[in-house]
Amino acid sequence: MELLGFALLAVAIVAVAVLLARREPRTAPALDAVARSLAQLQSELVRVGRAQEELKSEMHRGREASLREIADATQGIRGEIGQAHRALAEVKALEQGRARQMDEAAESLRRLEAVVAGSGSRGAAGENILARAFANLPPDLLACNVAFGSKVVEYALRLPGGRFLPIDSKWTSAASLERLAEADDPQERRRLGEQVARDVRGRIREMGKYLDPERTLSLALLAVPDAVYAAAPEAHGDGYREGVLVVPYSLALPYVLALYRLTLRFGSVVDTDQLSARLRALDESLRRIDEEVEGRLSRGLVQVENAREALRDHVGEAQRTCARLLRTTEPESLAVLPAVDAPSGSLTVT
Repeated sequence: MELLGFALLAVAIVAVAVLLARREPRTAPALDAVARSLAQLQSELVRVGRAQEELKSEMHRGREASLREIADATQGIRGEIGQAHRALAEVKALEQGRARQMDEAAESLRRLEAVVAGSGSRGAAGENILARAFANLPPDLLACNVAFGSKVVEYALRLPGGRFLPIDSKWTSAASLERLAEADDPQERRRLGEQVARDVRGRIREMGKYLDPERTLSLALLAVPDAVYAAAPEAHGDGYREGVLVVPYSLALPYVLALYRLTLRFGSVVDTDQLSARLRALDESLRRIDEEVEGRLSRGLVQVENAREALRDHVGEAQRTCARLLRTTEPESLAVLPAVDAPSGSLTVT
């Protein structure tokens, strides 16, 4: 556009110069000057035109280079987006496969729980869990199948003083727990929780039959699944009042070790009734010993003392008799015979 403006301006100047030349011939030198200026202007216009063409070429080459770079970048972005889509598809496929595996594992666990908890061997799985947990204990600390009256407990911890801590496993409330996990209604959840608590209280009453005051510390340990322990917190206090500690499978071993350590540290629980009876028996034994010492033993000591004095008198009499006999039979040896002091039993030389 600038080049077109300069060309129009030059044409206008030439036209003016021609008109002036026709009207006044004397202006020829001026016209020559104008012609030279126009020639210079034309050369400048040509130079400007070449510069403008070069600029257009540079702009065209730069635009093409920019377009190529943009195309390359776009292609790279498209490739990365494609890779991201493929990776996302793989992640989705893996997640779907993992979800299917988790569902299958959960279903298998539910079937296994139904088989174990619904069969005649209820609690066998829990006992296996306890056996695995107690495997690290020294063999002399853990006793198996210990009888308390007519009941037999699977495990019992040997305590100082010859007493035991009964330990039993109860896999209970499997159906209630399954429904509790799926229930959304608050009332239904509360009802199922109460059912689980009732089951735990029933197991606590069963454990109470192991609390033999002569062989235990009036304390027992009931191990239940962790879900049962969490679903029935109000039953824990009832068990404590009955002398039964309710613990989850995951904490059974720490509880056992803590109780054993406390027993070693603070000793056995003292039965005040038994202690009073044994103190009375000890007092009676001491009284009888005193009577024997003051009675028959004292009389026996007096008799022994009397016998000693009597024997001393008899020995003194016999010694004096021997001395007299010796004096009568051997007069020449009387100077060297010893004389006997009858009361003291000592010898003197005459």
